[in-house]
Amino acid sequence: MTGRRKGEWIELALPGDTCAWEEVNAVLPVPLKLWRKLEREGGIRRQGKKVLLKVFPDEASPVPGEWTDLQVLFEDDYLLVVNKPAGMAVHPSEPGQRGTLANAVAGYYESTGQSCGVRHIHRLDQDTSGAVLYAKYELPHLLLDEAMREKAIGRIYAAVCGGLPAPPAGTISAPIGKDRHHRARRRVSPGGDAAVTHYRTVESFRDAALLELRLETGRTHQIRVHMSHIGHPLLGDVLYGGRMNAFGRQALHGARLLFRHPVTGEELAVDAPYPDDFRELLAVLNA
Repeated sequence: MTGRRKGEWIELALPGDTCAWEEVNAVLPVPLKLWRKLEREGGIRRQGKKVLLKVFPDEASPVPGEWTDLQVLFEDDYLLVVNKPAGMAVHPSEPGQRGTLANAVAGYYESTGQSCGVRHIHRLDQDTSGAVLYAKYELPHLLLDEAMREKAIGRIYAAVCGGLPAPPAGTISAPIGKDRHHRARRRVSPGGDAAVTHYRTVESFRDAALLELRLETGRTHQIRVHMSHIGHPLLGDVLYGGRMNAFGRQALHGARLLFRHPVTGEELAVDAPYPDDFRELLAVLNA
């Protein structure tokens, strides 16, 4: 860990005699925007050759906490990764909505004595299960947002599609836009936003295939739209033409996150185990 945490503060040993942003940034990556905010709010203290930065401030949760049996996949002072169950929205879409992953994360923080914000870095569809990354404080949030913009956070998905894709591995590059005839749907459209999905067949069954997919972009419903576009909609994805009798939701799971820790620089690979319904689907297909 870079520096030593002391409550709401982190203590850093500086190589020089000044306390300029450039000197601190060489030890701890602090975006200039946050540095100026800390200066304004008294969040920087110099003590000899050490400096204290208030990068772990106590914060009130933006949503009420709710107790849920949350599966934590990774956690440290800066980050949290949890395995979202299918059927749960990542965050409220209207005031007062309960039962979301944000409520569950807020409840987890409360139960573990942590006073930090609920900041998701990316989202999953309500009926998609899998790993979701959170930043606990503004420092990692700013750094992870930048990593997302630079496409430096790898998101690997597992999916079961109808039929056997040919070729068994490839890249789908097709722009995605809104479907003007159906509010909830997206579609491949020449005027849409650029979207790129890489897929690889992991296992073939009689009339279905288990795929590993990697997103190069992050459009709404991207995997679902692209797989439907090439004639292999996900099992259970009735919105995009998938067979409903095979699965009770779209057969899609966020299986792995690959990224560099925004503060320590450690390369992380966080895996989310398949949920029970996904494992049962694969067992049925294997049988």
